[in-house]
Amino acid sequence: MAERPIRILIAKPGLDGHDRGAKIIARALRDGGFEVIYTGLHQTPEMIAEAAVQEDVDAVGLSILSGAHMTLIPAVIDLLRKKGLDDVAVFGGGIIPEEDAADLKKAGVSEIFTPGASTQDIVAWAREHIRNN
Repeated sequence: MAERPIRILIAKPGLDGHDRGAKIIARALRDGGFEVIYTGLHQTPEMIAEAAVQEDVDAVGLSILSGAHMTLIPAVIDLLRKKGLDDVAVFGGGIIPEEDAADLKKAGVSEIFTPGASTQDIVAWAREHIRNN
């Protein structure tokens, strides 16, 4: 039996209404051979964690441009852990300062991608680190 494709949930938590980057990443990951679920705009951490459970994902990618990354990303990680999804990799992207990225990694984020990161680099990172985290 062939192993199923890696499943990645891409979500836009919070009130940020700009999803072009998230859609570009979702498309790049899909084209890279991953199964991608995009939740759409204005998702709460609870909605994202529940979608991760329902979709049986291997990773959750969070796109945040609103500046609420230090609240929303840890909330999603906490809810995933409470739901028993300790093995789900969480990665993020958006306007996230270096010092915040370091703190988020300490809190359990696998990687942070900032504006200018290439889609090829993100796909390569996903191939290397998801299910191997």
